Amino acid sequence: MATVYNINKGVNKSLEFKGIKAQYIIYLAIGLIGLLLLFAIMYIIGIPVFVSLLIILIGGFLLFSKVTKFSHKYGEHGLMKSAAYKKLPVSITCRTRKVFIKL
Repeated sequence: MATVYNINKGVNKSLEFKGIKAQYIIYLAIGLIGLLLLFAIMYIIGIPVFVSLLIILIGGFLLFSKVTKFSHKYGEHGLMKSAAYKKLPVSITCRTRKVFIKL
């Protein structure tokens, strides 16, 4: 009888959850933890639960929609690439020739 080997075809694929890819999952998790802390702070201060719950739900919806938008717009590594591209200088100027002259 022949041996059957299962092949894992998702070895080099990036992590994906409901259309959100790679590092955007981490951004979403950090945002949700921040919303949880905000809810706890509002509860401790004494803001009514329904008001704070409404604020947290609106914030969660905005967070999820923004992260999903970034994930679809930039893809897996596009946000990092666009941030790196913005840091490139427009031009390099050299006002002296000392760099090119050997001593």
